[in-house]
Amino acid sequence: MPSSAVPDVAAASLAAALTAPAAPHDHPLDHLSLGKIVQIRERLLAAQAAGKRVYRFESGDPSFAPPAHVLDAITQAALAGKTHYVPNNGIPELRRALACKVVEKNGLTSVTANDIFVTNGAMHALYVAFGALLLPGDEVIIPDPMWTEVAENIRLAGGVPVGVPLRADADFAYRVDDIRAAITSRTTTIFLNTPHNPTGAVLSRDALADILELAREHDLWVVSDEAYEDVIYAPQIHHSIGALARAEERRVVSIFSFSKSHAMSGLRTGYIVTNDPVLHDRIPKLLRCTINGVNSLAQWAAVAAVTGSDRHIMEMREVYHERRDVMLRALTGIPGVRPFAPRGAFYVWAELDPSIYDRLEVADADALATMLADQGIGSAPGDAFGNSCSDALRFAFSCDTTMVREGSVLLREALS
Repeated sequence: MPSSAVPDVAAASLAAALTAPAAPHDHPLDHLSLGKIVQIRERLLAAQAAGKRVYRFESGDPSFAPPAHVLDAITQAALAGKTHYVPNNGIPELRRALACKVVEKNGLTSVTANDIFVTNGAMHALYVAFGALLLPGDEVIIPDPMWTEVAENIRLAGGVPVGVPLRADADFAYRVDDIRAAITSRTTTIFLNTPHNPTGAVLSRDALADILELAREHDLWVVSDEAYEDVIYAPQIHHSIGALARAEERRVVSIFSFSKSHAMSGLRTGYIVTNDPVLHDRIPKLLRCTINGVNSLAQWAAVAAVTGSDRHIMEMREVYHERRDVMLRALTGIPGVRPFAPRGAFYVWAELDPSIYDRLEVADADALATMLADQGIGSAPGDAFGNSCSDALRFAFSCDTTMVREGSVLLREALS
């Protein structure tokens, strides 16, 4: 072959390489989904945009507005020019106020402002906590069913979620013996959520103490999501597992949010509490590289929420209690539907007997959720929350009371 042909062959090879389809890559995001709840929501929003009346039982967004003193704090902060970059870990005023809150209200000990890290909601707090804790292949034990994004954030951090099935005959308790049975040589963390989304179960102080002792035995981390701490119904009491830890212990990470307690879901403000020096080093790096500080006005709103009157919390709780009872009455007595009375949060978890699929001529809970959505009624199918709960639906009663009352009547008709 003449030497002059070599450049032509090389050029042809380069051109072919540049125009060839890219080889597929196994990206972590390719293993995640936008979720079935989002699909139902989009269907309902499209129906709503077309002028149809819809009942938003699929989404856990409080219908309330933030209290007046919180909204006033946003205005005052804006007028004062507090709209610039803020400290990476949170403004000092908020971190100090939150340190006092978790000591006085939650019973955590020896917490200072340096142990508080403000995040863009509890979802972001989970992302940051797992990103700071986990190495590829680390296993995290979680309840099953569980809010979908918990498992997804574990996967994004390279971890492996290991579900522990919760059972109706045990009131969906997260039982220490079941957790113990799931521990392997790869387990690094126990995750817990109380009050629990999606079932509304609440862990007792004794149950939390048992879980903490198990974590000590195996040198495991505990990550506690307490976003629903204030949405709880008498005689239940919320307990923070961090309050049971010894002052010198470093392996409990607590996560809180303003979304449910103060109806500030759109303001995206949450926080992490940890006294571990390694996490003190790692968490600020993730905060800097993901958000570089939570919205400044939202942080000043949070200061007002945590330092001002909390009367609105009790008022919201009373309304949620009313809505809960309305929805429970509507779901009780329907053949093939077994609703669980939630002790906390604002969801009714209803297990389904397969006989209801035959009666309503649908294939499964997914198809039933779609059928309801076509009638303008939102829900979330059980398998959106785990691997052991496909025959179930979750209904949220966080929308306004009129919607809950009217929609519950239609829901009962649709399922009956």
